[in-house]
Amino acid sequence: YIGLPTAALLANQGYRVHGVDVTPEVVDTINQGNIHIVEPELDAYVAKAVANKQLTASLEAKTADVFVLAVPTPFHEGHVPNIDYVIAATKSIAGVLKAYDLVILESTSPVGTTEIVETTLQEAGVDTSSLYIAHCPERVLPGHIMRELVENDRIVGGLTPEASEKVADFYRTFVSGEVLVTDARTAEMAKLTENSFRDVNIAFANELSILCDKFNIDVWELIRLANRHPRVNILQPGTGVGGHCIAVDPWFIVHAGGDDARIIRAAREINDYKTEWVIKRILSEVQEFEEKYGKAPTIACMGLAFKPNIDDLRESPALEVLQALQKSDIEVLAVEPNLKQHGSIHLTDYHRAAEIADVIIYLVAHNEFKTEK
Repeated sequence: YIGLPTAALLANQGYRVHGVDVTPEVVDTINQGNIHIVEPELDAYVAKAVANKQLTASLEAKTADVFVLAVPTPFHEGHVPNIDYVIAATKSIAGVLKAYDLVILESTSPVGTTEIVETTLQEAGVDTSSLYIAHCPERVLPGHIMRELVENDRIVGGLTPEASEKVADFYRTFVSGEVLVTDARTAEMAKLTENSFRDVNIAFANELSILCDKFNIDVWELIRLANRHPRVNILQPGTGVGGHCIAVDPWFIVHAGGDDARIIRAAREINDYKTEWVIKRILSEVQEFEEKYGKAPTIACMGLAFKPNIDDLRESPALEVLQALQKSDIEVLAVEPNLKQHGSIHLTDYHRAAEIADVIIYLVAHNEFKTEK
């Protein structure tokens, strides 16, 4: 979701780009000039780059001048940060690095991870004194990645001032936004802070929705009125918070900050609870339906992605709702218009689901649902 758009963009900017992935199917798809994810404009970028022989992909790294690490950083059980993929990717490039190469960690990471990248290379026998190692966190919005990779300001934090400047100069060759220079730890914390800020604000909206349900108040009307205050801008509540960023990154701060990260922890717990609350509300509706009609309802879960108009199911609260209902032996129709198929979920066309379902649950605000009559 970050590596391929970045590779395609750079390839179209004149760089010769070698993409590396661990999945053969992904490598084959890209080498054919196709894409394996949903992202506006990405297909054209990849097709052009491959056709011009500016972008190739394989399962192994090879000699280059700039190395960008863009791998997942999930967490282990108990919300303990997991940087195994970062370490694996770092080890995979150790044998092809040369003096004066740039090594850039783009993966959102716990504070100190860029230093671990350097340590990992040193343990692999690499002399890191002549490398420029830095962290430059991605900060793009799925659905707008190709534009935001260019237009958004970027933060570059090197392990040395020279590394910061060298890597910043590289980003200035394709970023029209401002490239801001700092140190690696501050760059790491900046991305975690951005997503924690958003998580806290979403938690406020989600808590309001729970309270308004209890008070028999229309939360949408309430927020609309409150937002007429010139200094108030409350977000819209939802099923919870998903995705690989906001649902994950604040835990990196909580894990390291312990009892001093009280607001950030509370926001995470509120947003996780909102999904549980939605499940309970649906089950309550199911019970009322059964009591009124004497039969179990068929439920349509409209949307499975973690946010509108994308195909990304990572950490999706909507997916969690679907799975919880399935475990309760409820007949559920799974609807996700941005996916043609899924390996373990039978998908139903949203028109068909709307026709046959007894209860329709709108979990994600996809454009298709907004225009449906």
